[in-house]
Amino acid sequence: MDLRGIYPPITTPFKDEEIDFAGLESNVSRYMTTGVAGVVVLGSNGEAPHLTGGEARAVVEAARARVPKGKWLIAGAGHYSTRETIAAARDAAVAGADLVLVKTPGYFKAMMTQEAFVRHFTAVADSSPVPVLLYDCPMFTGVSLQPATVAKLAEHPNIAGIKESAPDIAQVADFVTQTPSSFQVVVGSAPTLFASLAVGAVGGVIALACVLPDLCVRLHTLVGQQRWVEALDLQRRLTPLARSVTSVYGVGGLKAALDMAGYVGGLPRMPLARPGVEAIEIIKNQISALAEV
Repeated sequence: MDLRGIYPPITTPFKDEEIDFAGLESNVSRYMTTGVAGVVVLGSNGEAPHLTGGEARAVVEAARARVPKGKWLIAGAGHYSTRETIAAARDAAVAGADLVLVKTPGYFKAMMTQEAFVRHFTAVADSSPVPVLLYDCPMFTGVSLQPATVAKLAEHPNIAGIKESAPDIAQVADFVTQTPSSFQVVVGSAPTLFASLAVGAVGGVIALACVLPDLCVRLHTLVGQQRWVEALDLQRRLTPLARSVTSVYGVGGLKAALDMAGYVGGLPRMPLARPGVEAIEIIKNQISALAEV
């Protein structure tokens, strides 16, 4: 399983708080005309915590209908309990997912030791019909996988790799160097994509790719060709917008940017909201600045 490449962690469009499946399918179809290696549904940017189990399965099915063979469909399946995570992984597989993205369970933070993570991910990988991609996202879960834990989990034949969303290049490097070459590291931080690829990550699941997929693919290609100066210049140009659609303005900002780029963005589900007029203008100017790149 070769996970090299760029993957947009796509949003879930809504109309009046209900899933806009026509908008979802339109977005996925458009992504399939770009150079991305696949898409991720039901991730953080997909507002997975705001969807019911039935809605989640329907989103995977709708995306699968638009993702051809040769491109990966990765579906989020992480929940607080191991039992529910296994059920979600099985549902995603039946709906057509090629891999499941499983975040660290973080509700009972004090009890979530590294040993607990080994138990959890091993049980999920044992039961999942499709390969598991570990998902370390401490900004959302409040807990984090350590390199030694990841190295141990990398021995499992049904764990394909890890998505590391923290912008910690040293940790990304540790994941790369302390695991077998068959275990693949992808990252979720667009501002550190260049550096992460340079230390051995194979790809990125980055929100910026939802808005400007081909520019993100270009950055990935430039690093692969060791065209360091060009890659670093492109990274610098992309970073302001990358921050705006993630840490600064969140999902609402990302959806606003999608509307500006001709995709179906719309509003997030409550309690999330669209950013204000000033933020919209900032995002608009950042997108315009990249028009000629």
